[in-house]
Amino acid sequence: MAATASWQPQEQGFKEICGLLEQQMSPTSDKSQIWQQLQHYSQFPDFNNYLAFILARAEGKPLEVRQAAGLLLKNNLRTAFKSMAPPYQQYIKSELLPCLGAADRHIRSTAGTIISVVVQIGGVFGWPELLHTLVKCLESNELNHMEGGMDALSKICEDIPQVLDADMPGLTERPINVFLPRLLQLFQSPHASLRKLSLGSVNQYIMLMPEALYMSMDKYLQGLFILANDPAAEVRKLVCAAFVQLIEVRPDFLEPLLRNVIEYMLQVNKDPDDEVALESCEFWSAYCETQLPPENLREFLPRLIPVLLSNMVYADDDESLVDAEEDGSLPDRDQDLRPRFHSSRLHGSENAEDDDDDIVNIWSLRKCSAAALDILSNVFGDEILPTLMPIVQAKLSTTDEPTWKEREAAVLALGAIAEGCINGLYPHLSEIVAFLIPLLDDKFPLIRSISCWTVSRFSKYIVQGVGHQEGREQFDKVLMGLLRRILDDNKRVQEAACSAFATLEEEAAEELAPRLEIILQHLMCAFGKYQRRNLRIVYDAIGTLADAVGRELNQPTYLDILMPPLITKWQQLPNSDKDLFPLLECFTSIAQALGTGFLQFAQPVFQRCINIIQSQQLAKVDPVSAGVQYDKEFVVCSLDLLSGLVEGLGSGIESLVSQSSLKDLLLQCCMDDAPDVRQSAFALLGDLARVCPVHLRPRLSEFLEVASKQLNTPKLKETISVANNACWAIGEFAVKVRQEISPIVMTVISCLVPILQHAEELNKSLIENSAITLGRLAWVCPELVSPHMEHFMQSWCIALSMIRDDIEKEDAFRGLCAVVRANPSGALSALAFLCKAIASWHVSCQFFYVKRKFAEY
Repeated sequence: MAATASWQPQEQGFKEICGLLEQQMSPTSDKSQIWQQLQHYSQFPDFNNYLAFILARAEGKPLEVRQAAGLLLKNNLRTAFKSMAPPYQQYIKSELLPCLGAADRHIRSTAGTIISVVVQIGGVFGWPELLHTLVKCLESNELNHMEGGMDALSKICEDIPQVLDADMPGLTERPINVFLPRLLQLFQSPHASLRKLSLGSVNQYIMLMPEALYMSMDKYLQGLFILANDPAAEVRKLVCAAFVQLIEVRPDFLEPLLRNVIEYMLQVNKDPDDEVALESCEFWSAYCETQLPPENLREFLPRLIPVLLSNMVYADDDESLVDAEEDGSLPDRDQDLRPRFHSSRLHGSENAEDDDDDIVNIWSLRKCSAAALDILSNVFGDEILPTLMPIVQAKLSTTDEPTWKEREAAVLALGAIAEGCINGLYPHLSEIVAFLIPLLDDKFPLIRSISCWTVSRFSKYIVQGVGHQEGREQFDKVLMGLLRRILDDNKRVQEAACSAFATLEEEAAEELAPRLEIILQHLMCAFGKYQRRNLRIVYDAIGTLADAVGRELNQPTYLDILMPPLITKWQQLPNSDKDLFPLLECFTSIAQALGTGFLQFAQPVFQRCINIIQSQQLAKVDPVSAGVQYDKEFVVCSLDLLSGLVEGLGSGIESLVSQSSLKDLLLQCCMDDAPDVRQSAFALLGDLARVCPVHLRPRLSEFLEVASKQLNTPKLKETISVANNACWAIGEFAVKVRQEISPIVMTVISCLVPILQHAEELNKSLIENSAITLGRLAWVCPELVSPHMEHFMQSWCIALSMIRDDIEKEDAFRGLCAVVRANPSGALSALAFLCKAIASWHVSCQFFYVKRKFAEY
């Protein structure tokens, strides 16, 4: 495979590579051996030239071989193109361009994909022939050339649209200015493929809005209306997508045409093609989230709501209908297990994002319609009820089997409006819930599952009613209904019931305490019954229960039901099994809830966390010796469980920490290159500083140094949660080790002040922790902090005035008092802000402490 001035393939090399590609397509071939041979060939500098030659010129070879060569070339170029010799780069480019006019559309499409990759890597500036060829293809009257050129251009527009909207040396105008008029012209092509590709390409520029499109907006909108009733469903879908994007990013363009656009979207929301209907359905949610007046939509509601309700009925070919029959006794396949992601601990975070309320994760017309109804109910409130409720009641009144899907959709609709129409529904909620309870035992699994979800949407109301006899009875009926469904034989219903129960738990909290025994019996029965996927949801329900009832769980009767099955599972799972993740999270909640009651289980749990972290840190550098592949989630989950143990056991954790290598492992984790590992590590560091700082003292200076570095990084906004936890940990150290923290005080202050001065740009939790930590440092080292007060008093006091009353705020104010006492004149320039901060106290005892301290001056 030697290089020549004008490259030509050698026959032998050509045959061998083609032979390997043919073998690779055989179902009986040894794929790994073929891959190794291809990797061997890839070491030759002109290997990619052979692949380009096979794609472009090997007309005697099967189409599949030529395509395979093209796809391999595409993957190779992603990593190798920049390091290739310029003559070889040029050769590949020159072979790709003629492929745009190839007779076979698969060759044209593959070439277009490779061209887009080359443009992603090297741009278009160094490939002037490409722009010339694309223009020539679009102006050709030969369909293959037009489709090939349009296909390549559409991929460039999709992958790197900005490269065509840039000035280029040697060109009098930007490429998009040249292409856009031709694309708009192709909207009227007799060929559906060209209409689709041209419209899709222009749509890619709505977000960027180059000047060329801005100036051509009238022509673009005219083109959209021309294509609005296109016979090709793919084109109609793109028209809908264009209107949705425009209403999201440039609603002003649509405002003069709004009635026509709404009429059109209402029409295609009933399109026989589900994908077109789905795309149009996105419009209603998008409209409600813009600043356009709701009044524009109000008159259409009586026509829109019935369409949404109709689209919420399961289609006969919906995959969920098949999934809904899944037997709970059948083991899950690996592909049934959804990816799961653990969220690292964040100190001061109160508003964790809720999981999606719906029990189905596949986006569909049904789900989109329900989401639209939900947001419409939040915008228009009870106004929609006169249109909606007669339809819902009519659907619910049917009892025959063929109409079960209509009933199911009506239950979904009630859940969708549960929040937005609560005022109008409130007088009837008792009746609505009473109607839903029997549906939890319906014959059809999907009615049982959606009833679980809808009941959970009324959880707040159901819990509010426990103060009176009738409400308490209804609460118990809902509770028992969901517990029965948790033990359903259908996997889909199990999942819905567990999720609904977790929602009810969060609302009910201590109301669950008298019912703990029967709840735990059902949950642990499910624990023994469920397959792997739904087992994760049981862990979540158990963890949520622990969070809700807290110390109430710490009774022998309850622990005898709860802990043995969990410990058995804990012992069964190896350290490399990802099914450990939800179990670790579950144990975290239990440890926090039980407090010192968890002490009897703590030692093996603590030691296993240490072992997991150790093996993962070894796996990071030597997976063979570790016997496992590195996965940072094992480290993060283990660190968070250790934090839960510290939080639950308090100083009871000391004996475990003192006999372990935790401080050394923790320091390594604090310096890890993964932000989520550092985030959890600093959360644990702060927890340990609070309860047993003595065991961290041997490496105190190292911990403080690495923590302070998290506050002084150019990537602060990208790692804000790490900085938040590091900042909090420093503050916890300050109140425990006092003067020992003095060597890093000024370093930390110099990092905290810019954070407080740019509060509007940063996370609220980081601002609060920065203000508290600054106060704690001021409290323990006022002589170091007070000389610099005038640089930060105003922004510090503003931040202090926003913090809720608690012990941490009290510490911060002790620091405020200490520095004002040490340097009264330093506070004068911010006196008004100081007064506002003092006035922010709502708890009288702390306020009088602060008042007394200032009175002493």
